[in-house]
Amino acid sequence: MPHLPANACRFHHKPPLAAAMTDFPFDIVGFDLDGTLLDTLGDLASAVNHALALEGRASIPVENVRHLVGGGSRKMLARALEETGGPVSDARFDTLSAELIDFYGDNIAVHTQLYPGGAAMLDALEARGVRLALVTNKLEGLAVKLLGKLGLSGRFYTIIGGDTLGDGRAKPRPDLLLEMVARAGGGRPAYVGDTTYDTRAAQAAGIPCVAVSFGFNDLRADQLGAAAVIDHFDQLVPTLESL
Repeated sequence: MPHLPANACRFHHKPPLAAAMTDFPFDIVGFDLDGTLLDTLGDLASAVNHALALEGRASIPVENVRHLVGGGSRKMLARALEETGGPVSDARFDTLSAELIDFYGDNIAVHTQLYPGGAAMLDALEARGVRLALVTNKLEGLAVKLLGKLGLSGRFYTIIGGDTLGDGRAKPRPDLLLEMVARAGGGRPAYVGDTTYDTRAAQAAGIPCVAVSFGFNDLRADQLGAAAVIDHFDQLVPTLESL
């Protein structure tokens, strides 16, 4: 698989629509991807362990990869290397990072699936006129590819990745969430995530955030600083209605 260009799928979004008139309190609901909308743990673990094997390192059990996720693939790899013997040279790290991305791109949807209740939850939000968005620190091209493999791409007004706006603008900065609102045509936004990268970005953007307890939480869900916490996607719509 060739390396994804920096501007892959840069303009992957539907034309913005005017904010809908509805009793539902939000016009736009954005989702983080890994550990929030999708359980990607198995495929991320396979990619991390592929990179570690190239460096002669021991593999990390799948469940232990959970706490390595957050902030993008390079941070995940750096944490994995730290756990298995320490950092490598910058040049070697860049090589391993590229190998990880290539492997992951070729094996992106082997184990990945929506968390339970995810499809019904998306249906319920769409039935209320909500514009759905996907905002992740994953490379945009990989996010688009993964959602396409799972038949989910068409459900989102915009898919924004950690590289969409260029270097230094990924979560926890607010830039991606502000871009989400602009691309979705404006209105009342909310965001759903699973780590402090998500809650800090939402707070900085002035957007209420709901945390999921079933994701890759870098802190306990009730310590993430979200406006509310849910344990299953069937709780999301009533939770948003209560905010």
